[in-house]
Amino acid sequence: MLLRPTDQDFKTIAYYIGRLIVGLGIIFIIPLITALIFGEWDRAMDFFISMLASIFIGILLQRLFSSHQDMNWSQGLAVTSISWLVAMVLGAIPLYLSGHYLSYLDACFDSMSAFATTGLALIQNLDHCSNSVNMWRHLMMFLGGQGIVVIALTFLIKGTAGAYRMYVGEAREEKVLPNVIQTARFIWMISLVYLVVGTLALTLIAYLEGMPLVRSFLHGIWIFMAAFDTGGFTPQSQSILYYHSFPYELVTIVLMVLGTLNFSLHYALWNRNFREFFRNIETRTLLASLSMLFVVLLIGLTKLATYPNWLAVFRKGFYQLISAQSGTGYMTIYPQQFPNEWHTLSLLAITIAMGIGGSACSTAGGIKALRISIFCRAFLQDIKRIMFPGTAIIIAKIHHIKDLLLEDRLVRAAMIILTTYIFTYLGGTIIGVYYGYPLANAAFESVSAAANVGLSTGITVPTMPTGLKITYIVQMWLGRLEFMSIFILFGLAIARFTGAKGRSK
Repeated sequence: MLLRPTDQDFKTIAYYIGRLIVGLGIIFIIPLITALIFGEWDRAMDFFISMLASIFIGILLQRLFSSHQDMNWSQGLAVTSISWLVAMVLGAIPLYLSGHYLSYLDACFDSMSAFATTGLALIQNLDHCSNSVNMWRHLMMFLGGQGIVVIALTFLIKGTAGAYRMYVGEAREEKVLPNVIQTARFIWMISLVYLVVGTLALTLIAYLEGMPLVRSFLHGIWIFMAAFDTGGFTPQSQSILYYHSFPYELVTIVLMVLGTLNFSLHYALWNRNFREFFRNIETRTLLASLSMLFVVLLIGLTKLATYPNWLAVFRKGFYQLISAQSGTGYMTIYPQQFPNEWHTLSLLAITIAMGIGGSACSTAGGIKALRISIFCRAFLQDIKRIMFPGTAIIIAKIHHIKDLLLEDRLVRAAMIILTTYIFTYLGGTIIGVYYGYPLANAAFESVSAAANVGLSTGITVPTMPTGLKITYIVQMWLGRLEFMSIFILFGLAIARFTGAKGRSK
């Protein structure tokens, strides 16, 4: 029987949420400074108001619910799941005040899309958006890719057991380093190094192709933040198609691939353990799925003769596939071209790629290649058990940073998340069909939202039904946190009214 949460449980949850909100409020200073540099005075006031509101609410929560207790599992996971909703609401304030949104719900949609590194957007007149608003849109994506909790662990919260519980709640069970605080700081360290290198590369390409230096730099840093964190926002409504640059596309492909790799694998590569890239079952699964899906994609594109040559197939077909499986959502075609010019088989390949997603403990979304590989190995193991004599002992291992036994516990955990993702994809599809969209388009958009990708067939527009907007917001939230911390949150709410009295541990 569930134990009823006490007032102290909710007090502890509110206190740590307050600390996270203060951290978010401080981060508003970056777009505020951007607005001041470029003389965007109205936008500067928007960010100043947002910063004051966030810091005030955060301090108020800490004062009203002061707590010095460490978090238990349910508290830590609840803090994580609620924090993402609070971040969405507060992050949407300057977006709505900018005048680029039809409603506050639309601004919340883009805020959740940014923090969840999805990339679906309801912003209007993006091509004339201010530099500070674009900075905030992409900064949210960069912060969301690293993780709101990772930010807190790096700067705000001490390395306690509760800190690790929050970290797990953000769908990152693996510790790159022995200490979770060291892990968080390593994630930030490599992200900032890549930020400098990636921004310089994109800035140089844009400048050499005729874009003014300052604009080249701004586009470079924004595109990097959304590419490495597999988000998909861009400062232009045409996405990557706006640049009409093959070198620019190649650099973004590299950044998308880097973003979809496990941070533990980054650590191995940084320590010159290059063999790990080829031994790791997750990277092998990624390469295998990309290869098979590219063949399916080619069959579909070839059947309709959509593109005239192999370079066009690479820039339009393969690029979209990498963007889909990495969970980035960058596009070198228009959304309407998916249903109108691509064969259904090609559309299916992209949908499957989005659903699978990238690596665990990365910025990518989706089911994750590691879970797919565990499922496949477990399936083969069961076949061997049936075929081999009853006395035979079947032991299966996988190599993921280290050798792991394929235990029932590991398989069960992977299957639970895999099944939950599939039901989430299906649920969004059913709602899309209910609102009158074609099945293929509705499935594509649902998977894109729940897997935090951002590719679109054109359904995601400001005029789409309110119910569908809310559906996609929930899917993005569920997909980014991978369900468990949200299930715990609902469990606490239910136990508050139905649980037995007693102290939760």
